[in-house]
Amino acid sequence: MIMSDTPQELIIPFRNAPEPGDVIEVAPGVLWARFPMPFQLNHVNVYLIDDGNGWAVLDTGLGDETTRSVWEQLLAGPLRGRRLTRVIVSHFHPDHIGLAGWLAKRFDIPLITSQTTYLGCLNVSLAPGALEAKPYHEFYLRHGLDAHTAGLVLTRGHEYLKLVSELPLTFIRLAAGDTLDIGGRTFAIYTGDGHAPEQVMLYCAEEKLFLAADQVIAKISPNVSVWAVEPEGDPLGLYLRSLGALKSTLPPEAIVFPGHQFPFIGLHLRVDELIKLHGERCEAIFKACHHQTRSVADLVPVVFHRPLDPHQMGFAFSEVLAHVNFMVRNRKLAWAEVKNGIQQIVVAQDQGRPTASSSA
Repeated sequence: MIMSDTPQELIIPFRNAPEPGDVIEVAPGVLWARFPMPFQLNHVNVYLIDDGNGWAVLDTGLGDETTRSVWEQLLAGPLRGRRLTRVIVSHFHPDHIGLAGWLAKRFDIPLITSQTTYLGCLNVSLAPGALEAKPYHEFYLRHGLDAHTAGLVLTRGHEYLKLVSELPLTFIRLAAGDTLDIGGRTFAIYTGDGHAPEQVMLYCAEEKLFLAADQVIAKISPNVSVWAVEPEGDPLGLYLRSLGALKSTLPPEAIVFPGHQFPFIGLHLRVDELIKLHGERCEAIFKACHHQTRSVADLVPVVFHRPLDPHQMGFAFSEVLAHVNFMVRNRKLAWAEVKNGIQQIVVAQDQGRPTASSSA
């Protein structure tokens, strides 16, 4: 599976995904499991790494009964006879940290993650009702969502945040530049931003194994969103910077194990594709604002062309705002007057065409 030449197109080494309750060995001592989710993105990948006397777990699936049932199948089936040794979590989204507390308690093992992941989960995922506060509701209204849609996004759209089991009271911190030894392998710790703050990724240089979480996925773009708690944030700028750092430090022939879809080879190619995609989205937004003022809500169908349920609308709206904030910061767009309580966007004066680059 490891190649010496730079791939010219993505290579998918495994054509079949593991069924729920089963695993596929994707490298010596590295198992791939897949857990179902009740969303359009209907699965999440979990990896188990041989840790000598057991398995270290990377990510966990949602904190719901379906995911617990799949874990029971795994523990009674392909994992039978060996214990879990530790729970490593890449980031605070519920499909990755959802059952971390449950597994840590059941097996009396440590939770290992970044500080931002641990504190972010405590602050958001375990108190999702806080997102229904008045300032956050006004955030959506100010950027053009109608009251009904804003209410759905704040309630039904954030239901998934409740799918997290109670975290342990302590954790072991990972930070960029650290190394983590697992069963005789040494993994360098990378962190990325944009999709989730201080998202943890693991890289084994000896075998060129890159456990990328949601930072780089083969066929979909990870969600990059501005959330109401940081309305002027620039997650897209951070994401592009993180992609550039990965391309400059990791080899193109590394095999990538992402949090969704299939493992693949072609890291540099995929990074370039993602940067291009965000550049095209910036261009579409720029053109839409060129002849008339727009709100963020007006721009959602410019980027996302299909009908969206409340869960999807929350992500889509927040991702469009990420592109707008990025372009405002880079003086391609500007905030204009407020009309009927809705913030308007215009093309900035005396600027060039919008670009998305890893140096942004």
